[in-house]
Amino acid sequence: MSKKRRLYLLLATFFATATLALCLTRGVEAVTYQKGSSGSVVTQIQNKLKSWGYYTGEADGVYGSKTETAIRRFQEKNGLTVDGKAGPQTLAALGISGGSASDANSGDVALLARLISAEARGEPYTGQVAVGAVVLNRMKHPSFPNTMSGVIYQAGAFSCMSDGQFNQPVAYSCYQAARDALNGWDPSGGAIYYFNPATATSKWIWSRPTIVVIGKHRFCA
Repeated sequence: MSKKRRLYLLLATFFATATLALCLTRGVEAVTYQKGSSGSVVTQIQNKLKSWGYYTGEADGVYGSKTETAIRRFQEKNGLTVDGKAGPQTLAALGISGGSASDANSGDVALLARLISAEARGEPYTGQVAVGAVVLNRMKHPSFPNTMSGVIYQAGAFSCMSDGQFNQPVAYSCYQAARDALNGWDPSGGAIYYFNPATATSKWIWSRPTIVVIGKHRFCA
């Protein structure tokens, strides 16, 4: 092989390697939410701050001045760099997963997966998808909020929000269950409620017509 040909080969290899490294670096680039940002992760941030008394505005998914001020107060209280931005460290302190570019692009998947994991971690896979479907069915129903974060964070809607399960690590299967539910699979048959007969304390929930039973959960209209 000639010296010129070897040189071309070495240069081609170098540029290919550099391009791959750049793509990989961008793929894991940390995302920072700040004034002007919007989306489901911002809604999670606002709801977290609101539940702890740092934020009094509406959880509208828009990172405005009130959210920035609340983040500053939270950062100061928790020994974080006070810059008013929700970067990886602040998100971790809030208990929110959303610190990468891929997370930001799939905020609904991450949020729904967390709810599914908290409510149905030990249930059959079909039951996990069904729990996700209930959230989506509620979004379409006039009696419930019409956003995913609104349904999930609605007061008293899910016991996992008050017993700490919502902030536990997310079971891997629940991410796929969330995607399947978002893609239209509804094993619940259109249910807007579900409960575990062995642990239910509400008499009212027993009055709901049963559609299907999956694992320990009874899915109802």
